[in-house]
Amino acid sequence: MSGHDSKYFSTTKKGEIPELKEELNSQYKDKRKDAVKKVIAAMTVGKDVSSLFTDVVNCMQTENLELKKLVYLYLINYAKSQPDLAILAVNTFVKDSQDPNPLIRALAVRTMGCIRVDKITEYLCDPLQRCLKDDDPYVRKTAAICVAKLYDINAELVEDRGFLEALKDLISDNNPMVVANAVAALAEIQENSSGSIFEITTPTLTKLLTALNECTEWGQVFILDALSRYKAADAREAENIVERVTPRLQHANCAVVLSAVKMILQQMELITSTDNPRYNMLHCGISTSLYKGGLQFLPMKSRYSSANQVLLEFKEYATEVDVDFVRKAVRAIGRCAIKLDRAAERCISVLLELIKIKVNYVVQEAIIVIKDIFRRYPNTYESIIATLCESLDTLDEPEAKASMIWIIGEYAERIDNADELLESFLESFPEEPPQVQLQLLTATVKLFLKKPTEGPQQMIQVVLNNATVETDNPDLRDRAYIYWRLLSTDPKAAKDVVLAEKPVISDDSNQLESSLLDELLANIATLSSVYHKPPDAFVTRTKTATPRTEDDDYPDGNDTRYSETISNAANGGASPPTRSSSVPYAADGQPAPAAPAPAPPVPDLLGDLIGLDNNQIVPADQHATSSGPPLPVLLPASTGQGLQISAQLTRQDGQIFYSILFENNTQITLDGFMIQFNKNSFGLAAAGPLQVPPLAPGASATTLLPMVLFQNMSAGPPNSLLQVAVKNSQQPVWYFNDKIQLHVFFTEDGRMERTSFLETWRSLPDTNEVLKELTGIVVTSAEATLDRLAASNMFFIAKRKHANQDVFYFSAKIPQGIPFLIELTMIIGNSGVKCAIKTPNPEMAPLFFESIETLLKA
Repeated sequence: MSGHDSKYFSTTKKGEIPELKEELNSQYKDKRKDAVKKVIAAMTVGKDVSSLFTDVVNCMQTENLELKKLVYLYLINYAKSQPDLAILAVNTFVKDSQDPNPLIRALAVRTMGCIRVDKITEYLCDPLQRCLKDDDPYVRKTAAICVAKLYDINAELVEDRGFLEALKDLISDNNPMVVANAVAALAEIQENSSGSIFEITTPTLTKLLTALNECTEWGQVFILDALSRYKAADAREAENIVERVTPRLQHANCAVVLSAVKMILQQMELITSTDNPRYNMLHCGISTSLYKGGLQFLPMKSRYSSANQVLLEFKEYATEVDVDFVRKAVRAIGRCAIKLDRAAERCISVLLELIKIKVNYVVQEAIIVIKDIFRRYPNTYESIIATLCESLDTLDEPEAKASMIWIIGEYAERIDNADELLESFLESFPEEPPQVQLQLLTATVKLFLKKPTEGPQQMIQVVLNNATVETDNPDLRDRAYIYWRLLSTDPKAAKDVVLAEKPVISDDSNQLESSLLDELLANIATLSSVYHKPPDAFVTRTKTATPRTEDDDYPDGNDTRYSETISNAANGGASPPTRSSSVPYAADGQPAPAAPAPAPPVPDLLGDLIGLDNNQIVPADQHATSSGPPLPVLLPASTGQGLQISAQLTRQDGQIFYSILFENNTQITLDGFMIQFNKNSFGLAAAGPLQVPPLAPGASATTLLPMVLFQNMSAGPPNSLLQVAVKNSQQPVWYFNDKIQLHVFFTEDGRMERTSFLETWRSLPDTNEVLKELTGIVVTSAEATLDRLAASNMFFIAKRKHANQDVFYFSAKIPQGIPFLIELTMIIGNSGVKCAIKTPNPEMAPLFFESIETLLKA
């Protein structure tokens, strides 16, 4: 669709379906085309236009490619709900699969593969077999993906008709994109098959490595992932594979780089430094990609034999211009020192060389890691303290200051002017951050216990006074009082406590079992490498029967048979009490009109079938921000020192999200965003970390944070208060309040049958009924109000007349199976609505009334 096609979304005509039906059967091509666009627009916004199925299918007989794409899009969406009518399109599909235009041939076979109807599948086999051997590579690569779709529907049919062998033959295709799609299809089939489907042999390996140099970046990702499962026969073959793949480490696409890293690490197990003099170069090349990709597995796998080369590489990184990259490199040197005993001295030498270059952030990062090395190897490398003290005046970062102060206090007896060094920090004690203040307090106490002379005595008095009288930090104040009490009552006990021997630290990566580390390495570029957990620990895979509506091939989008959900939500149930009561509308014997069935989900094929820019389409596994009203401002820029936060709870696809907009009106870049929710009536908590990119001055970013329930419950009666804390690396913690709207929790299974509604109403006692007059609300259109409430999972049950008033009945349900039975009484066009509800939890009534008032005013 072009940019002018937005007009097709603006129609509000009352007789829309009959008018569309008439236009679809018009004798004029342009009018039929416009009608199909209107149908697609209505389908996109969730309207049920399945009644037009036959009329839309009749428009398939056209040579207009755009119109054909639109009709195919409609068919994919509604074929499952109209399987008998879908058969009408089969002849056109078969005919189009032999069209002279390769785009139409590919479109036909792709669409047939997306329609998950058994009756269609029977007719797909012959066109698919022809397309797998088509002269045009675009048709062949599309057909390759269609085999995977067909396997998902009927695996036995795919095996019997020889499609797997045809896919394997495509690996020898002379077009690299065909090879990439064949690999992607075989990999998915293998993943969901118990037998051996796709095995890479030596001839296959050669073909894949050849195609790797010519296919697109996403094709390279799929080939590299397949190669990562290949076990080389010996070190020589592993070396050859690594040598062929190493250029991918310089690729601009990080997905290609990480896939190459994963593949190379798997092959490195067979390669040793004695087998191949080029091993060290490759190892360092991998480390570049790992750290530029933000991964941390290299120090875990490092060996002493390659430590010198790795350290030299890290030293070179420490001279680059990317500050964050430099910091990671320096920290990696420290981790190598802690992990490898025999390499520790070499690591110290490298760190000292870095300190001598006098680059401020390098010096500070080096001091931080040297503090950890001192804890790992006590009484070993203290001779370098004098060199560290030379950089004392350049320290301005809290962690670096705290580390240096810890070193001075820990080795005060070996530093002649330790009191002078600490005194230089004491001058700014009130202005220092808590991290530095705590270290200054402890270091001064250590100095006094080790050198109880006049100077330290005066210092300890000043520090204890500042830490108890001049501060409002409870942690600092409590620690100061403990030290004061120890020093004044039992100095020996104070020495035993403060100067106690400390446990030797170790590299935390050693806590990972070897098998787990191997699994994490095999899942680089996934959340596993962030959580340091295998995928099965935090992802539940559930096979779904919803239509697959992927793009034309895997390299253009993610195609998977599974819906993956972070498994954090808690399930529960509650049964309503079983006591009888009168029903206010029991005398109404008129049958309730059937509620319209929800429209099927709209497939994400607009970009592919209609020709839109795929980069502007939100992938199917991501949630787009709604285009509704702007989010309410909860933290104004005037309060947040230039940071403005707008947010609101929302519900999408059965999942609760916190939709947040960050706007940076400061003069600096803000990053490192984190969020915390206080205890609340629904136990709302974040299901994962906040994902916000660094915000440059004047920039903004919107994110959808998945939420879970019943994790953080507060005591007392339910209320709508949601207290939120947000912080970033440059500013203090910001606190603000949000309001919980109950309708966000209304579940999609809250619809009741009329008889069930009546029985539930009778079973609840009259004391569970709560009424409220909603003043100032005017309902001008019953139909629009019903649609708005249905969109929030308040389901219409029945309607009756009472005098001149309309009485509507609805059902809703919140998690743990708690139902709400709702009665709304109103006069259309007049002010005022009477609301009555019955629920097993009447204490929820105030929250419900707030929510229904919001919905009726919208």
